[in-house]
Amino acid sequence: MKPCRYGLIGSGIGASLSPSLHETEGRRHGLDLSYRLIDVAGATADLDRLLAEAEAGGLVGVNVTHPFKQRVVGLLDELSPQARDIGAVNTVVFRGGRRLGFNTDAYGFTESFRLGLPGAAVGRVVQLGAGGAGAACAFAQLSAGVGHLTVVDPDAGRRGLLAETLSMRFEVERIAVAPPDGLPAALEAADGLVNASPVGMLATPGLPLPSALLRPGMWVVDIVYMPVETRLLRVARASGLRAIGGAAMCVFQAAAAFELFTGRTPDTGRMLAHLNRLLRGSERHVHA
Repeated sequence: MKPCRYGLIGSGIGASLSPSLHETEGRRHGLDLSYRLIDVAGATADLDRLLAEAEAGGLVGVNVTHPFKQRVVGLLDELSPQARDIGAVNTVVFRGGRRLGFNTDAYGFTESFRLGLPGAAVGRVVQLGAGGAGAACAFAQLSAGVGHLTVVDPDAGRRGLLAETLSMRFEVERIAVAPPDGLPAALEAADGLVNASPVGMLATPGLPLPSALLRPGMWVVDIVYMPVETRLLRVARASGLRAIGGAAMCVFQAAAAFELFTGRTPDTGRMLAHLNRLLRGSERHVHA
């Protein structure tokens, strides 16, 4: 079997399902694939050193997750056009002594939304979170035809930077940003809500907004996939809202990264089925 080694840099990633997803699909392609977790504490890690060690250690590249997707951009030699438009990277490929940055999160969001919420109204959407994952989700939504997107984030600099980045690619009138106290007004006429904040993850449990703000008829997307059913998803479903989690997005972004790392085209349906097996015991599964 041909050897292939890569990994994931992030904080609090010990429960990640990425190693199993990539390694299992790798075996199907005749690869001796190993996927290493590089779990660091907090956002102050020496990211440049971690990248250098990964490359020197023979890895073909790394995935990058919270909280480094935007910070890693300045440490790379070249960005794909989409990664440049988004301003965030989740996949770094080492090639010819250069670090190449890609973003597969936008593709992952687009495909999971198409799969999980067919026919959903997208006239006005509110998104929580303007970080690295939020940037990709915002880009994906505007690319897919969301009429107006309001991104809510407590960090004024971060939400302002995202608005500026998006305005270089999309019409300014389709984009708005707001602090958390602007959330009630933004949601009044919203068709849907996307949680692209870290609130709801195993390390940061809880609700990202007051449950009373969820209106009848809205749909909800929570891109968190661990736990499979976040508190936001439980509350939304209990209120009769259409709601999907981040499991399918996880698979689709992983499949796109797999192809970048290995040069092989993965079987996404097989990867979705494998994720279901990993999540067996949960009431909710992702359908291929």
